[in-house]
Amino acid sequence: MLHIIWSILVGFVIGLIARAVVPGVEHMGFWLTAGVGIGGSIVGGLIARVFSTPKDGSFFHPAGFFLSIIGAIILLVLINHFSAAA
Repeated sequence: MLHIIWSILVGFVIGLIARAVVPGVEHMGFWLTAGVGIGGSIVGGLIARVFSTPKDGSFFHPAGFFLSIIGAIILLVLINHFSAAA
């Protein structure tokens, strides 16, 4: 249970950083910001695995935090692009 709470809190922080970097006004609450951060972590993890794989037995990729922010920025740009087009 603590892992889920920790994932939501870290996702929220990553989502806030991504919202600060991407220009524009996003009307997002806590849950959507956390969702962008968690989704950005997934996208960042996929990007990390393209370039290198973590060592056997390691729980996470060393550059996970920074790639999570980059993934959240990519996800937020896509959300802004497709919501403006609709």
